[in-house]
Amino acid sequence: MTKLGLLARIEARPEYAEKVEGLLRDAVQLAQQEEHTVTWFAFRQGATTFGVFDTFADEKGRQGHLQGKIAAALMGAAETMLSEAPDIRPVDLLAVKLP
Repeated sequence: MTKLGLLARIEARPEYAEKVEGLLRDAVQLAQQEEHTVTWFAFRQGATTFGVFDTFADEKGRQGHLQGKIAAALMGAAETMLSEAPDIRPVDLLAVKLP
């Protein structure tokens, strides 16, 4: 059962917003390779505000994701493309509906 997640808020520098969008669009391929990532969503909330929400069956999966390639790509982009470090917060899921 999916019971843990991560919610990340990502604020791009205006001149890099399209590149951040591309980075997130491309990251879905990395998420598909992660055995313990149950679901992964990237979204845009505004001109420069993006987010990622992903879910995991256990803490091992969540921690593995935080040490993975997507997190490394975001942190690598932080200095040049982001206006601040990504705000990544763990969440506990209360209820889930999946297909």
